[in-house]
This record gives sequence, structure tokens and C-alpha cells, in this order.
Amino acid sequence: MRVALFTETFLPKVDGIVTVVCLLLDHLEKRGIESTIVAPKMGVEKYRSTSVIGVPGVKLPLYPELRVGPPTLSTYQQLRAFQPDIAHFIHPALIGIPGMLMARSMGIPTVASFHLDFARLAHHFNLGFMEPVTDLLTKTVFNAADRSLAPSKRIQRDMQRIGIRNVGLWGRGVDAEKFNPRYQSAAMREAMSDGHPEDTLLLYVGRVSSEKQLDQLRPILETVPGTRLAVIGDGPARGDMETYFSGTPTKFMGYMKGEALSAAYASADMFVFPSAMETFGLVVVEAMAAGLPVVASRVGGIPDVVDIGVNGYTFEVNDIAGMIDGVRQIATNRARITQMGQAARAFAESQSWDTMMDEVVDLYVTMIAEATGEQAAVSAA
Repeated sequence: MRVALFTETFLPKVDGIVTVVCLLLDHLEKRGIESTIVAPKMGVEKYRSTSVIGVPGVKLPLYPELRVGPPTLSTYQQLRAFQPDIAHFIHPALIGIPGMLMARSMGIPTVASFHLDFARLAHHFNLGFMEPVTDLLTKTVFNAADRSLAPSKRIQRDMQRIGIRNVGLWGRGVDAEKFNPRYQSAAMREAMSDGHPEDTLLLYVGRVSSEKQLDQLRPILETVPGTRLAVIGDGPARGDMETYFSGTPTKFMGYMKGEALSAAYASADMFVFPSAMETFGLVVVEAMAAGLPVVASRVGGIPDVVDIGVNGYTFEVNDIAGMIDGVRQIATNRARITQMGQAARAFAESQSWDTMMDEVVDLYVTMIAEATGEQAAVSAA
């Protein structure tokens, strides 16, 4: 089997989408499946055994770490030379939509997976008038694929609501070895707490941008005694957020990866996540795997993984009082932090990436078999 992936974002940029793409490529290699990926040309020509077909583009003003541009004739020629059996589109847009036309001309089945809620993003940036148009475009693009995949039950319902057909569920897993309480580090806690390891240490990990609504975390620090906040990540709003949190017990740690990130997760007491929109929220399950109870907004896949009162609490987007209440219920009792953290870890251990990725591979096999059978039937006729 040969699989061609199309993505609008890839290495060296690192985010939730890139993480999932790399994990999928890793799993395909593990299963002995050949793959290639069509992605923005950012200097990466190969990822492990996967060749990267780079698409030239220009930087986006608001997100300079992204490059955008349509595929070229060279893209199509390299794709044909690879001779894929199926094409998987990671939220098709400027690269993926022309890629669908390429796949159709080659007569191979197509699957599109949902990773970014553009309509809700427009709403967040006060462009609500664009939501109906964005939903219509999303419906049109995803219905152009033979199958679609949603990352969570909530997103699956949203996709079906706007008229997308054939929507399956492709959940998210976690590497419970990489994110593990055993990485707990006194030195890391000392650094994240700015020299106050005895306080209750709240943690945020992710992009520092307006839609993540980090500013809503400040009231926690002002109303729940003995709490401190560590922010791991970078993004366009970091400078503004550092200014806004000036004078509060907050430490901005910057971008982390590898064992340092594992230690950061494991060395905090609680994970807080006030994001206005997510398609899943991988960082939430990573925090749970590290043994942290979670207080997070009810977006994306978070309601699927947080068992209220057992491994954390959830709140509606912008319900700051509800978020504070969730933090207070956990933070006021050290034994409760430990108990809920253990429950979070137990849940995360059941969420294997291998299982989630095997479901996608099984779908590929089924779709290729269906397409081959259909072609054989047409030839016989």
C-alpha cells in the first residue's frame, strides 16, 4: 500500500496538527506502508522514510511560521511518480483542494480529516458574518472526499449538522511513556514556580495566541490563594501576555520539547486550558498522562476525556467563574490533587496511539478494496 498525505502545515513548525501527522507517518512506517507527504516547502525534504514533496509559498503576515501556496505541475509529476493507492487530506485548503483534483485524475480514493474549525475561528475574531460562508466551503470540500474523519464526537456532530456526509471518528491518543509521572523533577518545578515549589502550580501548554484566551487565567491567580502559573509555548500573543501577567506569579517558559516537556508536565499540579476552540486538544490528554487533573473549556474532544469530578472539571467557553470553581475544588486539597491525577493517568493509559492509527489504516484498506472492486466491476461491464 502507498499512501499520499496532503497537509497545510508541517515541520519545522510544531503544533497539534503536525504532531498528529508525524505520528501517523511513524505508524505507517511501523506497519511497512510506503508514504509521501505534500506539504509547504520549509526546508524539510524527508521525514524518516517519508519523502516530502515541498510546495513553494509565501509567509502569512499574522503567522510568519506558515507558508501558503498552491501545488504546482512539479507537485503533480512527483505525486504520479509515487503512484499512491489512496490520498489522505489533513484539513484540505490551499494545498489539499488542488490535491483532491490530482487524486481524482489518478482515480484513487480520498479521505479528508478535520483539524481546524475555521468557522469558529472567524467567530472568535469578530468575523461572525463569515461563518455561514465558511461552513458552506467546509461542507463542499469535505463532501468532495470519499470519506471524512472527525477528531471528536462534538466535531463529528458539528460536521454532520452542516451537511457533511460519511463522517467517521478518528480519535486521538497519547504516548503514555513519553508523558509520564516518572519525569517529575524538583529542578523543573523550582524553575516553573519561580522558586516557590510549595505553591499549587498550574500549567498551560500550547500556542500563545488570542484564541487560547490565556488572559482568562489571571483571575485564578487573583482569587485562589497559593496558586502560580507556568506557561509553556510560544506564539504571536506572547509579548502581550507577558505584559498582561506582569506582577502576577506567572512564569513564561517558552517553547519546550522532548524530555524537558515531559518533565514540565509531570512537575506541575494541575493543567488549565481556557481555549475558545479546539478540534481535539491533544495537550489535555498529554497532561492527564503525566498525572495532572485538568480544568478545561468544553471544546473539541475535551468532553470525551474529562470525567467531571473524577479526573478534572470542564466549563463553558468564557465561563471564568466556572473555571475558577473547578480550580478551587482541586487546589484546596493536596490529597485531591493526587487522587484526581491518578485517575487522569489511568484514563490516559487506555488511549493508545497505535489503536487510533490502526483504525485509519483499516479504513485505507477498506477504501482501496472498495475502489479496486468498483474498477473491476466497471472493466467487466
